[in-house]
Amino acid sequence: MEPGNVTTPFGRRSMTLGMLASQKAASQLQADQSVDKWKIYRSLCAAKPLLGVTDRALAVLNALLSFHPQNVLSEETGLVVFPSNEQLSLRSHGMAEQTIRRHLAVLVEAGLIIRKDSPNGKRYARRASGGSIGEAFGFSLAPLIVRAEEIERLAAEVAAERIHLQRLREQFTLCRRDVAKLIETAMEEDLPGDWETAFCSFRELVEALPRTPTAEQIAVALDAMQTLRDDITNRLEALINAGKTSGNPAQNERHIHNSNPDSTSDLEPALETKQGANSAFQIEPHTAGRHQQKHDNQTRGDARIHTKEDGSALKSFPLGLVLQACPDMVNYGPGGSISNWRDLMAAAVVVRGMLGVSPAAYEEAAIVMGPENAATVMACILERGGHINSAGGYLRDLTRRAEKGEFSVGPMLMSLVRAQGGGTRRAG
Repeated sequence: MEPGNVTTPFGRRSMTLGMLASQKAASQLQADQSVDKWKIYRSLCAAKPLLGVTDRALAVLNALLSFHPQNVLSEETGLVVFPSNEQLSLRSHGMAEQTIRRHLAVLVEAGLIIRKDSPNGKRYARRASGGSIGEAFGFSLAPLIVRAEEIERLAAEVAAERIHLQRLREQFTLCRRDVAKLIETAMEEDLPGDWETAFCSFRELVEALPRTPTAEQIAVALDAMQTLRDDITNRLEALINAGKTSGNPAQNERHIHNSNPDSTSDLEPALETKQGANSAFQIEPHTAGRHQQKHDNQTRGDARIHTKEDGSALKSFPLGLVLQACPDMVNYGPGGSISNWRDLMAAAVVVRGMLGVSPAAYEEAAIVMGPENAATVMACILERGGHINSAGGYLRDLTRRAEKGEFSVGPMLMSLVRAQGGGTRRAG
C-alpha cells in the first residue's frame, strides 16, 4: 500500500478508526520485509485467544492464504488476493457465502487483513503489458507482515500460559490423589479422627472447580488442597508417633490385664475393638456411652453412631457420602429424591423387596448394625448388584461379620466412591 493512501470500503460498509489504523500500520511496510505465510498462520492459530478471532475465521484466512502464489509474503510478490466468494467457499470446506462474509469482517476488524475494494466492489486484478499483475482489488495481507513480531510474541505468551496451566493441573492432580489415598487409609484402618469431615472438605474442593478452570482458579484450589494434605499428614504422623510412644506395655493401659472377671472393660465385644476402641468417636459402655454418643452426634452432624444393647458401637457415615458412593439409590427415594435419613431408609425398604431380601434378614441387619447402616448397606448392595448373586445371603453374611466385629461400612463406601471417580476426577 502506498504511503498516505487510504482505502474506504465499498457500499454500505462504514469506515472505522480501527480500519484506518490498520491501513496506516500497513503503509509502514518496508520493501525488504517478508514472512513465511504458513509459519505466521500457525502463530495466529496459537495466539487466537488474544487476537479475538475464531476457528472459522482462521479457516477463511487459510483459504485466502492459499490464493497467494508464493509461500513467502512480501511486497515484491504482491500482497493482494482477489478470490470470489464462490472460490473461497470451495477452499473453506463448503462454508456458506453469508458465513464467509461474516468471518471476513471479523478478520478485517481484528486488523489481520485490509479491504481494498474496487469502484464497483468486485474483486479483480488488472494486468500490465508484460502479463504481470498491475493493480489488484480484494484483500491485502500486508498486516500479517507488519504484525509478525507481535503475533509471534502473543503466540509465545499463550504457549507459556498453557504450560503454566498444565503444570498447575499436574500439581493439583498429584495433591488430590495424595489426599484421597491418605483419607482412604485412615478410614480403612479406623484411625482416630474426623476423617468423614476431611473427606467432605476434599470433595468440596474438587467439585468447586468448573469443568474448564482457569489458572487462577486451579492455583487457589491447589493452595487449599495442599493445606488439607499437610493437615492430614501431620495428624497421621502424630498418630504414628503416639503409637511408638505408647508401645511399651508398662505405658499402655491396653496391656494391663484386669484380674476381676466381672470388669466391664474386659466384656467389651470385638466390634467395639474393631471400630470404636481406636476411634476418636469411641463410645464407652453404660452411662458414659450414652453421654459420648450425644456429644459425637452434636459435633459430627449428619454422621451417627449406633449403640447396640450390649454396649458396642457401629458408626454410620454422612448421608452425603453415602449418596456420593451410591447415586442409584436416589431413584428409589420418595418422589425420586433423598434429602434425609428417613428417605434413605424408605428407599432401602423398596430396594430390599426389589432385590429379594427377606424382611427378616433386613430386620436382623437393622438390629445389629442400626437402621442407618442397614440402609447404607442396602444402597451398596444395589450399586454392586451386578456382582452379587444373592443379595439376601450377602446381607446375612455381612450381618454375621458385623456381630463378630469383622465388618466395617467405611471401606465398602470408599471402594464405591473410587468406582464413581471420587478420587480420580481431573481438573478441567
